[in-house]
Amino acid sequence: MNCEHIKDQLVDYLSSQLSEPEQAALTAHLAECADCRAELQATQRLWQTMGAVRVPEPSEHLRPEFYAMLAGFKDEVKATPDYSLKGLWQWWLNLEIPRPILRAVYSLCLVSVGLIGGYWLNNKPVTATGEQEQLATLSAQVKQMRQVMVLSLIDNPSATERLRAVGYTKDMSAPNAKVVSALLSTLDNDPNVNVRLATLEALAPLADDPTVRLGLVHSLPKQDSPLVQSALADVMVQLQERRSVQPLRQLLEQPNLDESVKDKIEQSIQTIQTGRTAAPQTTPRHDQTRISAQPEPAATLAV
Repeated sequence: MNCEHIKDQLVDYLSSQLSEPEQAALTAHLAECADCRAELQATQRLWQTMGAVRVPEPSEHLRPEFYAMLAGFKDEVKATPDYSLKGLWQWWLNLEIPRPILRAVYSLCLVSVGLIGGYWLNNKPVTATGEQEQLATLSAQVKQMRQVMVLSLIDNPSATERLRAVGYTKDMSAPNAKVVSALLSTLDNDPNVNVRLATLEALAPLADDPTVRLGLVHSLPKQDSPLVQSALADVMVQLQERRSVQPLRQLLEQPNLDESVKDKIEQSIQTIQTGRTAAPQTTPRHDQTRISAQPEPAATLAV
């Protein structure tokens, strides 16, 4: 037995909680070890001191206050409804549901909301103003559900699911700030080129929003794909965004920049600065066939 193990058993030894073999072994060790005997004496003194401490008497107001608190808690529980939308939503988020089932449930909810709303509007007599308010409420609920679905899918490991999320945003008339922020982050950081191109296509119609326009400008130096670089340059020309000239010039300084992209960026900078389309390059592209001119045969003179 080592001393550390013995010290851990001293309390059980004093209270006779050890088995007979353990009690005998510990007694034999104490007879040989002075340090453990000193530890035992210190533990005994501590027990004696604690035994002499007076047990505090509970206050005479303790019981009435406890029952008053208990009664208040019961009244609060009775007044609280057994369910709430927040509680149901939290319960739904905590469920581990496979994504195919989640998408199916989401689609079913949308269809159900549409059917119930249509039945309600067709069968309940309401004023014109009431119809408009109900339609606006239903439209807002469907829009909110769609935005929640987009935010849940846009971080999916599957590129197909991320493409699906970007596609959902094209049907939104006015995505909220969270959706816009998620799209800009996807444009800057998504590892899949197709997802970034689809995201740019979804963001371009929203460029009237200053946040979207500035985000597109800031995204230029972050792109390494020739396809995305060319597409972004086209968007900057369409928007006539002069703030994009400097980021476009930064792209020109990238090593190993594709020659076709370089020509595209140079033309885009000229178009943005002058407001006129740049003159086309006379140098044939790599996919064009060079045809050398052949001399025309001399005409034959009739005799």
